[in-house]
Amino acid sequence: MDAMEFFRLSAGRWKSTRATHHLAFKRSETGESEIQVETLDADDPEIISLCQMHEVDPNLSVGGSRVRWLGTMAWDREGEENHEGKTIFAIVPDADNPRQGKLLRERGYAEIMPVVGEFHMDEEDGLVLTTDYETMSSIERFWFAGPNMRMRTSTVKRFGGFSTASYCVESRVDAEVETPNLDADAQLQSSSVLGW
Repeated sequence: MDAMEFFRLSAGRWKSTRATHHLAFKRSETGESEIQVETLDADDPEIISLCQMHEVDPNLSVGGSRVRWLGTMAWDREGEENHEGKTIFAIVPDADNPRQGKLLRERGYAEIMPVVGEFHMDEEDGLVLTTDYETMSSIERFWFAGPNMRMRTSTVKRFGGFSTASYCVESRVDAEVETPNLDADAQLQSSSVLGW
């Protein structure tokens, strides 16, 4: 399996249950989200635009995904927290190995900004994403426990030492790509992307 096949298998609507461990505070927080994943072909205008934004030749991309999410976390303050948003991913595999390369993001997982990370498929066909930001770094691993169950772990380490670790179980609700009950123009106000 290569990364683009992994993205295609992820297309559809998912329900995610998440546990986040705030290591500095020795406390855990739970949450839930609804995620919509749509596959984008290499010639999709959004993929081309994302490549151009990152100054990458669009012809090097094999495609990607559009992801939208809507979620809640246990520590949310009513009326003040917003875990809603969307992002675009573009896969740019290495010329000699389609199982590793660069992953372009419209917005990052740990910081709300465009970013380029590295991806590779491990020995168990898990998708591993490694991203360095200005003030922190993140490592995420996604894998399928079955056709309709996907798992995800992530760690975020701030350069000052503050870290979080998360574990998500995602169950497929619908394999059809349809418009989710999400505002496509919503801007995420939190630093946690609940879906990807």
